[in-house]
Amino acid sequence: MPLRLYNTLSRSLEPFSSRVANVATIYACGVTVYDYCHLGHARSYVAWDVLRRYLTFLGYTVHYVQNFTDIDDKILRRAQETGESMATVSDRYIAAYHEDMARLNILPATAYPRATAVIPAIIELIQQLIDCDCAYVADGDVYYAVEKFPSYGKLSGRHLSQLMAGASGRVEEEDRRKRHPLDFALWKAAKPEEARVYEPWSAPWGKGRPGWHIECSAMVQQAFGATVDIHCGGMDLIFPHHENEIAQSEAVSQRPLARWWLHNGFVTVNTEKMSKSLGNFTTIRDLLQQGVEPMALRLLVLQAQYRKPLDFTDTALDAAAKGWQTLADALRANQALPLSATEAIAPKEHPSTAAFCAAMDDDLNTAAALAVLFDLAKSLNREQHRYLHGGQLERSPSALSADWQTLVSLAQVLGLEVSPADSSPCATGLSEKEIEALIQERQAARQAKNYAESDRLRDLLLAHGIKLVDQKDGSTHWFRVPATSSLS
Repeated sequence: MPLRLYNTLSRSLEPFSSRVANVATIYACGVTVYDYCHLGHARSYVAWDVLRRYLTFLGYTVHYVQNFTDIDDKILRRAQETGESMATVSDRYIAAYHEDMARLNILPATAYPRATAVIPAIIELIQQLIDCDCAYVADGDVYYAVEKFPSYGKLSGRHLSQLMAGASGRVEEEDRRKRHPLDFALWKAAKPEEARVYEPWSAPWGKGRPGWHIECSAMVQQAFGATVDIHCGGMDLIFPHHENEIAQSEAVSQRPLARWWLHNGFVTVNTEKMSKSLGNFTTIRDLLQQGVEPMALRLLVLQAQYRKPLDFTDTALDAAAKGWQTLADALRANQALPLSATEAIAPKEHPSTAAFCAAMDDDLNTAAALAVLFDLAKSLNREQHRYLHGGQLERSPSALSADWQTLVSLAQVLGLEVSPADSSPCATGLSEKEIEALIQERQAARQAKNYAESDRLRDLLLAHGIKLVDQKDGSTHWFRVPATSSLS
């Protein structure tokens, strides 16, 4: 079965195919950089990272572009509050974004365009919209005329009359200058009180800055031309942001802006919407600084299919931490088991891979895909326990090697990986000769019934990532683990 993705535009699952054979293009709406990334951002960017990884696994060359909105009302307000420039605020939170995403093992994008870097393209696009009578100038501002785009509302599934019925009915000064209440700003004229935080750009209709929606239209166009294979973002972006992107871009190009529109579900905290006013607003870095394992947080996100709602609770996080430990122990099985690649089945030929792909082909059903990984992990962990405590294997080294290699390969598709420091043979800083010498010292202490010294040496080795398992015949097996391993 080919990969099928749910297209918000058609409201149906559609078999994926790229415009160019074996090359997939993705544009993901990035963060507005005025604050640290929160759990909703983790949910979005883990989802699109998995999309990218799975397309790569299927053999596509993926061009993944994710923008930074670095000129916006929210950034302007933050700059005014802190007494900084918008550029200073943006640079700080862009750097923080990269740090947070790296810790969640999210691959860097092919490109990260900034809105401020494409101002000439934005001005040109606005001028094209004015020229085709889809936009108009009002006192230095420029507005998009929604009535000029007959299919406005097609992404959200609502017609203009329905959108009007749900409008707030505000009568602000800005609204009085609009021809239609749902017209939206393409360009905002500079205001004297804003001069302290940014230098306005010059345009044919006056100095100012772009509106939010036009920025993405220009950046998609610069990255991919008129049409991108997949445009993605959170469900909160369907209207008005993505609806407005379509109206802007397609009015000029007369071609579809995107062939697939993908949107991830919302995140709640203890069933409530996450917001600062409720006191449940949680940033990624706050969680990680509290000691949450990054891969446990990533696993929590993946336990729900990307379009489903995700409820963040302490109980769910604890369960994810335990689940990650199970996977991590199995991903390190090569350190404890005598694996052999001889005659081992290659990962893509392994029966588990077919089950994994069936889940992922069903609109990236990561919850079902994880079930495949856990079956492999539990089997490997049982063999580790049996071998370390009894010195015997139930299955052949080549069969175990096939399972382990398949687990590692499929886990990487989901971005679930043990850190190099945890899996490197030299991670502890102790050579095998030094380890064996300390074990001999411990054996001597045990024979002398100096149990305090025996325990001290055992704990010393564990602190260096060396776990000891005493056998019934008096010998001791050892293997490398991180200090937190749950294998016993």
